[in-house]
Amino acid sequence: MPSFDIVSEVDQQEVLNAVENANRELATRFDFRGVQAEFTLKEKAINMKAEAEFQLQQMLEIFLSKAVKRGLDVRSFKEGDVVHSGKTYSLSVSLLQGIEQEMAKKLVKLIKDNKLKVQAAIQGDQVRVTGKKRDDLQDAIAVVRASELEQAFQFTNFRD
Repeated sequence: MPSFDIVSEVDQQEVLNAVENANRELATRFDFRGVQAEFTLKEKAINMKAEAEFQLQQMLEIFLSKAVKRGLDVRSFKEGDVVHSGKTYSLSVSLLQGIEQEMAKKLVKLIKDNKLKVQAAIQGDQVRVTGKKRDDLQDAIAVVRASELEQAFQFTNFRD
């Protein structure tokens, strides 16, 4: 019976490349000349440091544009709060990895509400969708892509 998995993953290497490209752009930008500003990647978060809050917003835009160029979905990042300590401001952007239980339930409900001839089951941090025909599975993929859920999804393990 054909099946596929709905997952939410971010390619760590592409995130690292986007961070490095953003740091390179900071070094060449005129408005950041002589300013203590940097991007750092730690496990599942990107930390940004700058001397002013408006510079953080510019840095966020720089990073997101670099991430899009690397093929990453902007919905894979969740912006934290701006923290002010001493004379620096910092912002942490976390990577959304895996599908949380609530979002998985929304996905299953979305698939069932569309009355597709497939079954969706939650398996840890992913959702497995099975059906009798490939076309039904492709319809399920189209429904999930068309939905306005606030997370990026990938479709893996498509099996016949």
